[in-house]
Amino acid sequence: MSQDFNTAWRKSLADALGFVGGGVIGLLAGRALGWEFLTPGWGTPQVLGLLTILVGMGVTCVVMRRLLLGPKR
Repeated sequence: MSQDFNTAWRKSLADALGFVGGGVIGLLAGRALGWEFLTPGWGTPQVLGLLTILVGMGVTCVVMRRLLLGPKR
């Protein structure tokens, strides 16, 4: 397996696990804080719930890349 292919599939796997896992973690964290994203309307709790999902996705994606690729990538 070439080095470029090995790096590419690790990046792809890290992104997929980071976005899906982080989205779930962010959704659950928002629910625990009372910020339910999946309710009707666009009030403050829904926006804060969406932000927890987005932050969870971003942070988990970075963590997964560091775990699968090392600290420099």
